[in-house]
Amino acid sequence: MASSDTSNVVLFLLVLVSSLHFTVEARKLVESDQTEQPLLFQYHNGPLLSGKISVNLIWYGKFKPSQRAIVSDFIASVASSKPSTAQPSVATWWKGTEKYYQLTKKHYSLALSLGSQILDENYSLGKSLTNQRIVELASKGAQKNAINVVLTSADVAVDGFCSSRCGTHGSALGSSSNGHSKFAYIWVGNSETQCPGQCAWPFHQPIYGPQNPPLVAPNNDVGLDGMVINIASLLAGTVTNPFGNGYYQGPKEAPLEAASACPGIYGKGAYPGYAGDLPVEATTGGSYNAHGVNGRKYLLPALFDPSTSTCATLA
Repeated sequence: MASSDTSNVVLFLLVLVSSLHFTVEARKLVESDQTEQPLLFQYHNGPLLSGKISVNLIWYGKFKPSQRAIVSDFIASVASSKPSTAQPSVATWWKGTEKYYQLTKKHYSLALSLGSQILDENYSLGKSLTNQRIVELASKGAQKNAINVVLTSADVAVDGFCSSRCGTHGSALGSSSNGHSKFAYIWVGNSETQCPGQCAWPFHQPIYGPQNPPLVAPNNDVGLDGMVINIASLLAGTVTNPFGNGYYQGPKEAPLEAASACPGIYGKGAYPGYAGDLPVEATTGGSYNAHGVNGRKYLLPALFDPSTSTCATLA
């Protein structure tokens, strides 16, 4: 089973790199600013996710309808085919993943859509989850042509959450008749009460490093806006390296992927501890770099551009 962990911890002169596989340590610290040296991404000849793929959301624990709307609107924004009048848009950000498809020369194409949403508000598997339980929850969603996203509420503990990761992406065997099909999944936890300084930066002061004032969350929810950052990073990693043999840089056991290769970078001029120069919403004071559907704004991580070997930002 291939999987990746993500975390947006910003440490002084240490950048926590996301998207590591379960089979080794869940996190890797990189002792330099990734923007200073060009990264050489390699295609490992494995399949990318392609075709029409639905993104199903599995809500585990207590989430307000307004919180669920922040994430579902983000997925709808990624999947939107309508040109947005407000730029830069979430859809524009997502187009950065198309460069990976173009470089494979295998005529892959991908069209995402917001799929079903499953609510498990009664904590059917308890409030302390292992990796195996995460996969069990992910398997509740449709397993064909889908990415199943498990989202755990702020009162749910998950193995490695906060101490080594903020989320995971990977694949698991599905329940098809032949027993050999795989489906892709993502897990992200709400860190608002457990570790916002690790998993919701820059909307909360970091545990270590320069204690700059945190940014105001664009949707006024530190936990959910932080989750969107991690979902975005993992979604990019999922489609470009779904089974551990797609696009990544470095060792297979601890790869850097499309977004995790650019940790802590959201706008131009970013450096460890500083997210970069970002627009600020006049009425709320929220920092953002992308417009979504239904009038929402989001802060999204930079994506590594394989054609230029640089981290591309919207702002």
